[in-house]
Amino acid sequence: MLSQDSNDDTEDVSLFDTEEETVSRPRKSKIRHPVASFFHLFFRVSAIVVYLLCELLSSSFIACMVTIILLLSCDFWAVKNVTGRLMVGLRWWNHIDEDGKSHWVFESRKTSSEENKTVSEAESRIFWLGLIACPVLWVIFAFSALFSFRVKWLAVVIMGVVLQGANLYGYIRCKVGSRKNLTNMATSYLGKQFLRQNAGGDQTT
Repeated sequence: MLSQDSNDDTEDVSLFDTEEETVSRPRKSKIRHPVASFFHLFFRVSAIVVYLLCELLSSSFIACMVTIILLLSCDFWAVKNVTGRLMVGLRWWNHIDEDGKSHWVFESRKTSSEENKTVSEAESRIFWLGLIACPVLWVIFAFSALFSFRVKWLAVVIMGVVLQGANLYGYIRCKVGSRKNLTNMATSYLGKQFLRQNAGGDQTT
């Protein structure tokens, strides 16, 4: 169960719409979802490789730009909706209510002792390494394109920063939100116990 952020426009839920993995399934390897782990890195690394080698691979700027944007879009969808849920048990999204107010929703598997076995440490490292390293590279590419006056590539690089940075921001908010929830639950529990003890003491006196 995740936390409810202090802001009114943030809400957290604790259950997934669908659960493909069961707790009773035995753990056969360190990487439980090899396909998800592969595609978690494939699209984002491919976009970077195409960007770096685009002038060697093709003389058409439009073809390279379209290829990079398609790879970035596939990466955004896969990481946001699939790999985050399977590899680390997290998912996030944003929706607009009828009043036009934006709501951030963070979703996580319940952290029971049995459920923790479904999250592999190797997959967690792969997930967070790819999630953090690639946006940093796109930021470097943005400064490089700006200072080298490669204006035509600036829009492509900004697209990479925005799409991959959005996933990074969403999952960091999700992770921090779950930690805040534990603190809030512990504080609430201790406060209730303190009030009960005081109430019991007043009745005995």
